[in-house]
Amino acid sequence: MVKRDKSTGIVETRYYTFAYPPSELKLESGERFGPLTLAYETYGKLNSDRSNAILILHALTGDAHAAGFHPGDKDPGWWDNMIGPGKAFDTRQYFVICSNVLGGCRGSTGPSSINPLTGRSFGLQFPLVTIKDMVRAQRYLIDFLGIDRLLAVAGGSMGGMQALQWVASYPERVRSVIPIATTMTHSPQQIAFNEVGRQAIMADPNWNGGDYYGKDLPAKGLSVARMVGHITYMSDVSMGEKFGRKFRNIKQPFKFSPEFEVEGYLQYRGDNFIRRFDPNSYLYITKAIDYFDLANGTALRDVFKGITSPFLIIAFKSDWLYPAYQSQEIARACKLAGIEAIYCELNSNYGHDAFLVEVTEQAHLIKHFLKRLAENYRVAHASNS
Repeated sequence: MVKRDKSTGIVETRYYTFAYPPSELKLESGERFGPLTLAYETYGKLNSDRSNAILILHALTGDAHAAGFHPGDKDPGWWDNMIGPGKAFDTRQYFVICSNVLGGCRGSTGPSSINPLTGRSFGLQFPLVTIKDMVRAQRYLIDFLGIDRLLAVAGGSMGGMQALQWVASYPERVRSVIPIATTMTHSPQQIAFNEVGRQAIMADPNWNGGDYYGKDLPAKGLSVARMVGHITYMSDVSMGEKFGRKFRNIKQPFKFSPEFEVEGYLQYRGDNFIRRFDPNSYLYITKAIDYFDLANGTALRDVFKGITSPFLIIAFKSDWLYPAYQSQEIARACKLAGIEAIYCELNSNYGHDAFLVEVTEQAHLIKHFLKRLAENYRVAHASNS
């Protein structure tokens, strides 16, 4: 049970619709797309010199609601254990921002949004987007909020990819980077898992070429995609500890119903997911992370060439979806570029999900990293005054 006195309290999702002339975003593909809206939330207060802003980037199925409670909700935002008073991202000291990505379905413009030219949902008329496109859209949001330079960009999994893209695309706008359980490029195995999920959705007869809005959702396909994904988020040890080979309390065993506890759990996860996520968004966002390749043929030493922002890189030993060697490659690229980089590999049985649930050590590392960064800023600012 979350103690509300240690939370940011009741929070509100806001919406930023591009007002820059033109109101379109130039995508990496060269296509111009707009108008578009980003959903976002903020926690804490922006200080007088606007130097305490931290951008939190969410993972594949996350959203802008990272902390606090929406009115009437029993559960807080997806990273509430890390964002709030006295927590890793201490809202008594920092102004924390989180936005739903372009292509999402939780308030930001995505395939389920209404196409103003047709009056119907975009569906597959929505353009392909990349991690770089998502970050470019976020940059306009940060401009709108009046922030010239972010104290930090931070996120796990796909959020870590966005953090890396932020410093690569806008090095002058980022003072530090905290990529967690992530990679500089998707491996063939990671692409393969995503393709299984996409094929499950597209094989559902209700998918109808992406034109299912106002009709029956391809719920079975999306549920299977979520089940496959969730298997990769856990570890062999965590599954063994949580479920073992325990049977559910059923009257007729040895049928093709979910007899084992782990089967029931996966079905529960899949069924719950279809209530909150758009299948087409799942297709688009998984494709975006498959396309992600920060190096893009560049030598490792040149990936972060010219960047001076320090990195705090966190990985987990039991994470087999984004194994630690991929975080080590990020650290190696930093070292070759002469960037200050702290690499920490934490013990955990939770697999990839560890970045969401392993709070104590992560919080300790992040608190001290941000504290030292803020102190260095104050010293530099005082010497320039």
